[in-house]
Amino acid sequence: MFHFNYYTPTKVIFGKAVENQTGELVKAFGGKRVLIHYGGESAVRSGLLDRVKAALDEQGIFHVELGGVVPNPRLGKVKEGFALAREQGVDFLLAVGGGSVIDSAKAIAYALAEPEHDVWELFTHKRKAKGCLPVASVLTIAAAGSEMSPSCVITNEKTGEKRSYNDDLSRPRFAVMNPELTMTLPDYQTESGCTDIMMHTMERYFTQGGNMGLTDEIAEGLLRTVMKCAEVLHTDPQNYEARAEVMWAGALSHNGLTGCGNNGGDFVSHGMEHELGGMFDVTHGAGLAAIWPSWARYVYKDCLPRFVRYGVQVMGVEPEADDELTALKGIEAMENFYHRIGMPVNLRELGINPTDEQILEMAESCANAAGGQKGSAKVLRRQDFVKIYRMAR
Repeated sequence: MFHFNYYTPTKVIFGKAVENQTGELVKAFGGKRVLIHYGGESAVRSGLLDRVKAALDEQGIFHVELGGVVPNPRLGKVKEGFALAREQGVDFLLAVGGGSVIDSAKAIAYALAEPEHDVWELFTHKRKAKGCLPVASVLTIAAAGSEMSPSCVITNEKTGEKRSYNDDLSRPRFAVMNPELTMTLPDYQTESGCTDIMMHTMERYFTQGGNMGLTDEIAEGLLRTVMKCAEVLHTDPQNYEARAEVMWAGALSHNGLTGCGNNGGDFVSHGMEHELGGMFDVTHGAGLAAIWPSWARYVYKDCLPRFVRYGVQVMGVEPEADDELTALKGIEAMENFYHRIGMPVNLRELGINPTDEQILEMAESCANAAGGQKGSAKVLRRQDFVKIYRMAR
């Protein structure tokens, strides 16, 4: 194993009706003037937004609101939120929604902490953040793990770039998690979320040496649990227990726990999907499912022991005398799982058909965003990204 730092300061409030505690929580963490940030009309129609506002009113906390966050959250909305929050003297960001809303709130919080700078400079890694206003969330979608992570992903709609910025400054102060709030999600969104949750752990799992036994067991248990619950929710979307398991897994999968002691993670599939999201605006989890099998077949020989273990311990395949066959059986079993929950396993099934020119553009952009190379299962560069995109068509 490798040395590691594990820092997870977010307070979690988990269970039915816990959104009614939001006002008390904001007050406890020092919020006096709150921007409530949310996505579409579902938060309004369901009554959730009214319950959150009532909880803030009970504590005498001033609040303004800004909706309209979309999947692959836009820089334009971040700048709109920054202007509104600065005008209203906001000192606390409350995201009511999923990962896109939380990421947008984090970006606004960064912008407010350093108003003299362009917040996009963080995402192009021209500078590091020196501050971030407090952020918290009332979670409505189990997927991105932003409710406990230091990660933030924003799309610049003018350039088509989808970029991430990671900094502990943005870790949310608290996360309110009521699994009932996820029950109205369409199946495609639920299963895309389960795919994203699994991928956050899988990106940390496929490494070269230095793995910690306990971390592996935690990671494998999380993956098996999400797979089981994803199939339950595919046919029984109102199953509270499955919703609760998936919601908790989403937070744990991206707060650093499933990578402790294994020296980081791969995150090539995420990087390549970010280019798909920036160019084609695809659903993130579905885009990951469409890329992962081609990435896996491209790198498995260079990370064979991990793929063998994954196949046996997570996918439940019988070991073959030939380790390569075991690894390939595990990858095929993963594809079969994706199909069982309605996820794509290539770009055609995702509904897109990038041209050679578009593939070259995405590969170049992916390499630039990674500083030239990326990967822990196998270090990959621009020409490798080209080959994987082509394999995935």
